[in-house]
Amino acid sequence: MPFKALGLDPLILQAVQEAGYTEPTPIQAAAIPPVIAGTDVIGIAQTGTGKTAAFTLPILTQLAKVKSKGGTRVLVIAPTRELVVQIEENVIAYAKHLPLRIAKVYGGVGERPQMQALKSGCDIVIATPGRLLDMMRQGAADFSKLEHLVLDEADRMLDMGFLPDIRRVVQALPKKRQTLLFSATLSKEIEALTHEFQKTPKVVQIGKRSNPAETVTQVVYEVPRHLKLELLKHLLLRDDTLQMVLVFTRTKHGADKVAKKLEQSGVKCATLHANRSQNQRLRALNDFKAWKVRVLVATDIAARGIDVDGISHVVNFDFPPQPEDYVHRIGRTGRAQAIGDAVNFVCGEEMGSLKSLERFIGRGLVRKRAEGFDYSAAAPATPEEKRPERRQFGHQRPDANKPRNPEHKKPQRRPDNRGSGGPGPARPQGNREKPAAEKPKPESKGKGLMGWFRR
Repeated sequence: MPFKALGLDPLILQAVQEAGYTEPTPIQAAAIPPVIAGTDVIGIAQTGTGKTAAFTLPILTQLAKVKSKGGTRVLVIAPTRELVVQIEENVIAYAKHLPLRIAKVYGGVGERPQMQALKSGCDIVIATPGRLLDMMRQGAADFSKLEHLVLDEADRMLDMGFLPDIRRVVQALPKKRQTLLFSATLSKEIEALTHEFQKTPKVVQIGKRSNPAETVTQVVYEVPRHLKLELLKHLLLRDDTLQMVLVFTRTKHGADKVAKKLEQSGVKCATLHANRSQNQRLRALNDFKAWKVRVLVATDIAARGIDVDGISHVVNFDFPPQPEDYVHRIGRTGRAQAIGDAVNFVCGEEMGSLKSLERFIGRGLVRKRAEGFDYSAAAPATPEEKRPERRQFGHQRPDANKPRNPEHKKPQRRPDNRGSGGPGPARPQGNREKPAAEKPKPESKGKGLMGWFRR
């Protein structure tokens, strides 16, 4: 089915063709018609199937048909700054032939430019929940004429604890509006909460719920934890097919450590996590997109919504404990029907998470061993093992544990405590002389005139 059959505005179709797209993905073909009709929609599809265009194209078509009366008409809420930037890029590309003003609102940067953009009036606002709520409390945003609300990656926002902020935002919006929710996963518990925000929504689900993309090849390397970094370096230095690699770690410190070790091995890296400033995160993404770095090491902050073309491999350096996080991580490769690889390092403590994932997706993952890699290498010594043994009770003599000579006797101390030597005179033990009693002082007769009268 071509895009022309979906009822999109001619100017939107022109922008889509200029972007190089000819046929819609399954989620786009299923969601665009009901969104154009004004129906509330819940869109569920695998990561990398084009969900952003599934709500962007039909909303832009509605904006093109009805002339603006002033004020913000569309509000898109996303969980991360990176996803906000990505959505804005898509909107700008598809709305290039429409006279629309677009603003993005997120934390990590100064408030003043965002506040000025909101006060000047924007047709479309794309924002993270926290910063958006701050702007609304300061009176910078006017949503009194809002027509469309989009919650992108809705499950992730709720998992991250944004539900209270989202509720406050929604309470301030007009009751008469269209509300769309799009995500790769949507549990039944979270789906029940959508009744707070939507009216008789239509559920559009493509493929199995929470299933990884079928174009991604998934393998598992069972490796001790202390050898994970060595295995990663081994694969990168010996396998030329690992050209554009996204590595996921569990912690920010772990991401910095992996990147540092890879840099020391001659592999160009960048890092992406919450401790990096917004400018640093954008620079890391841009360098990765431009092939200036071979490896991008990130935490799960990059697992949602980051659309980077050409990622050849996703490496789960730390295997994710939740199956949903695994789905989103490996969804960074194999996007838009492209082919990709997911490489998973699993140590003994993570086998339980791996088995849970295999039950979740209904099949086992292929096990693999790296050729020429020593899996039996010993773990490096811990700081406690490197530290010399401490004595438990202060400093002891080298001969402290030797048996003592029974003939050895301590020198006897003198009774008068004057040290060693010959006997000295004994102190008298009888009655000691008492000090002479002091004579009473003569009675003071006073001095001066008063003394003369006392006489």
